[in-house]
Amino acid sequence: MLGLKLLTDPRWANIAESNLEEILTDHAWCEQKAATNAITLITQNSEHMDLVEELTAIAIEEMQHFQMVVDIIKQRGYTLGRERKDDYVGRLVKFNRRDGSRNSAFIDRLLFAAMIEARSCERFRVLSQNIKDAELAKFYHNLMVSEAGHYTTFLNFARKYTIDIDVDKRWKEWLEFEGELIQSYGNKQAIHG
Repeated sequence: MLGLKLLTDPRWANIAESNLEEILTDHAWCEQKAATNAITLITQNSEHMDLVEELTAIAIEEMQHFQMVVDIIKQRGYTLGRERKDDYVGRLVKFNRRDGSRNSAFIDRLLFAAMIEARSCERFRVLSQNIKDAELAKFYHNLMVSEAGHYTTFLNFARKYTIDIDVDKRWKEWLEFEGELIQSYGNKQAIHG
């Protein structure tokens, strides 16, 4: 799915479902961070009007997802906990290239975003197919579809705006790195954990 090298064990959904307040809090903050990432890409690359328009829509949608998760938290009598550090994302950040041109940093930031969206999409699929809570299963199915669209958007912009990078080759490097990285995750009540 999405070229990912290692799919999530469906039993991870049981771990997530064992503490819905925790997984929902983590999920809410993931949505907020996705909106922030889209805004950062806009700020740093505002000369590309099509990117500005598309990523503005994504940032708004990600904040709408944040609000939807917060609403579920409130409806269930949970509390939105504090923002959590996302070790998975932190390790992906370190894989970003910073030693090349402005364009190569831009392309890698787009691929970084595509990678997170791809894994989030895959995790939402696992939740939608494996949790017993029918309301949340439907909710995560709908989000899975949305994340797949975001993944495609980021990847397509990387291909469109590259100057000096073989995007498909670099994307394969991202997939290989993430395939190794994700082996350390899948045992916590976190979207990427």
